[in-house]
Amino acid sequence: MTLDDTSIETAEELPEPFFPDVITWVTHHFVPVYRRTLGGEFRWCAQWWRHAEAISRLTALWHSWETMRLQPGIGISLWYRDHLDHQLPVLLGPRGPFYQCNETEHLEPHQAAVVPVPMEFWEYGVLSTEEP
Repeated sequence: MTLDDTSIETAEELPEPFFPDVITWVTHHFVPVYRRTLGGEFRWCAQWWRHAEAISRLTALWHSWETMRLQPGIGISLWYRDHLDHQLPVLLGPRGPFYQCNETEHLEPHQAAVVPVPMEFWEYGVLSTEEP
C-alpha cells in the first residue's frame, strides 16, 4: 500500500465528540461516575479548573475517553487500564494537584521557583554537566 492508497481522515470525517468539551465531560461524566469518599486518601477541589495540572490530566482523560469509546469491544476497558487507572490515583491522591483543597475550599498551590539557566551552561544545544 502506498501513501496515495491510504485514507487520511479529515475533520469532516471524524465523529462528533459525545461531550463537546472537557468542562462538560468533567461535570456530566467524570464527577458523577468516578465517585470516591473524599478526604484522606482522595482529594477533590470543586474549583478543579483553577489547577493547571488537573486541567491537563482531565483533558487527556477526556480526549482518550472520546477516542476509546469508539473502539468496538474492549475500547473502554482499555481506557480504564491504560488511562483512568493511572491518572485517578495521581489526580485525586493525597499529593496530587488538589492536595491542599477540599470540596468547599480552594487553596492556590505553591509554584516552585525557577532560576534562569545561565547561557554558559548550554553547549551545542545540550545542557553541559561541567561547571563553567
